[in-house]
Amino acid sequence: MKTLNRAFLALLSLLVTACSSTEKTNDDSVEAKVETPENLVFGIDADQYELCHGEIGNGATMGAILGELGLSAVEVDRLDRAAAGVFPLRNIRAGHRYTAFVGRDSIHGKRLCHFAYQRNPIDYVRFDFMGDSVDVVLGEKPCKVARTKKSAVITSSLWGAIMEQNLPYGLAAELEDIYQWTVDFFGIREGDSFTVIYDEKFIDDTVSAGISRVWGAQFNHGGREYYAIPYKQDGKLKYWEADGASLRKMMLKAPLKYTRISSTFTYARRHPVTKRVRPHTGVDYAAPMGTPVHSVADGVVIFKGWGGGGGNTLKIKHAGGFRTGYLHLSRYAKGIQKGSRVSQGQLIGYVGSTGMSTGPHLDYRIWKNGKPINPLNVPQEPAEPIRKEHRERFEYVRDHIIAELHGEVAEADKITQLDSIVIPAKVESQVKSEK
Repeated sequence: MKTLNRAFLALLSLLVTACSSTEKTNDDSVEAKVETPENLVFGIDADQYELCHGEIGNGATMGAILGELGLSAVEVDRLDRAAAGVFPLRNIRAGHRYTAFVGRDSIHGKRLCHFAYQRNPIDYVRFDFMGDSVDVVLGEKPCKVARTKKSAVITSSLWGAIMEQNLPYGLAAELEDIYQWTVDFFGIREGDSFTVIYDEKFIDDTVSAGISRVWGAQFNHGGREYYAIPYKQDGKLKYWEADGASLRKMMLKAPLKYTRISSTFTYARRHPVTKRVRPHTGVDYAAPMGTPVHSVADGVVIFKGWGGGGGNTLKIKHAGGFRTGYLHLSRYAKGIQKGSRVSQGQLIGYVGSTGMSTGPHLDYRIWKNGKPINPLNVPQEPAEPIRKEHRERFEYVRDHIIAELHGEVAEADKITQLDSIVIPAKVESQVKSEK
C-alpha cells in the first residue's frame, strides 16, 4: 500500500511539473508574440513583406497605381468607398511618396497587403487589404525631438542669417510670427542678432520634420533687446516681454511678409508713371504677384472696389480712429465684402499691379482721425499684460528661459512643459517673502 501511495504521489508530482512547464512555455510564447518588431515601417513589420517604393506622378490616379500593383477594379472600388470618409483617394498629390507592402500566399502568390501614402514628412494614410475587407488607417511616423539653442548675427536679412547658419527654414517664419508686432523686419540692420531655443522634430534621427516649439528668444534690433517668453494665460500660449508686457500689439508691423520697401512715406515723391512730384502718404512693399496681404488689426471693411490710380483697393476701419488702406491688389480674399468684420492677421487680398503701377507691389496706408500718418511710425499699444495672479509663475518661467538663453543650463532646470507650471515650494515662499 505504501509503495502504491509513493507511486501515486510521484505520478502526481510529474503531472504538476508538466503543467507548470506547459504554462511557462505558453507564457514565454505569449511574451514572444507581443515583442515589437525591430523593422517597423508605417506601423507594419517590414521584414514580412517585399517593399516597393514610388512617387505619385503628374496626372496619376490611385486606381491606376493600385491596378499596376495587382488590385482589381472591384477591389479599388471597395477601397474608394471605404476611404471616402477618412482620406478620399482623389486627395493624392503629385510628388508625394508611397510604399507598397507585397506579401505572398500559397494560393494566389504575390499580393498587395498594405499601401502607405505619405501626406507630408510625418503624417501618412495606410490602406490594409485583408481578404475581402479594407481598413483605412491614419498614422504618424515616430519623431524624436531635439532641443537646440542657436545664435546668429544678421548681415542682410533674417532669412539670410538662417540660411548662413544652416538653421531650419521654419525658424525664420516662427520668429517672424512671434515678433511681428514688435520687430520691423523691413528695417533689419547689419549687426542685429538673435538667440533662440527651439524643439526640432526628426524622422529616422536625421530627416528634419520642422519646428515643434519655440521655448524662448532674444532679438537684438536697432540697439534694443526684445525677449520672447512663452506662457499660457487663459489657456492660450502667447509670448511675452521680460517685464510681462505682451509682444502682441494693436497693429502688425506690416500687412505682408517676405518683401522689401520700395517707396516710403513722403509729401514730395516723383511718381514713377506721371513723373510729377506729388505726396505719397503710404509705404510701398514690393512683392511677387499673388503674395498674401493681411489685415494689420481687427476692424470692419468700409470700402472695397476700384480706387482709380490705386486699382483694386480695400479700406478698413479700426478702433481708436485708425483706418488702413491696401492698394493695387490683384484680387480680394474670399468672403471679403464691404461691412465684413476682419480680425488681425486675417487674409484680405493678394499683391497685384492694378491701377497706376509699374510692377507688383502693395501701397499700404494709415489714417488717424482722417489724417495720413507714416505706417512705419505708428504708436503701438500693447495687449493685456501678464495679470497679477499669473505673475509668480510667469517670472519663474522667464528666469529659467533667460538663464538658458544666456548660458548652459542643467536638464533638470529647463522648462519642459507649460500646461501646469508648479513652482517649487521654496521658490514660492521666497517670492512671497520678498513682497
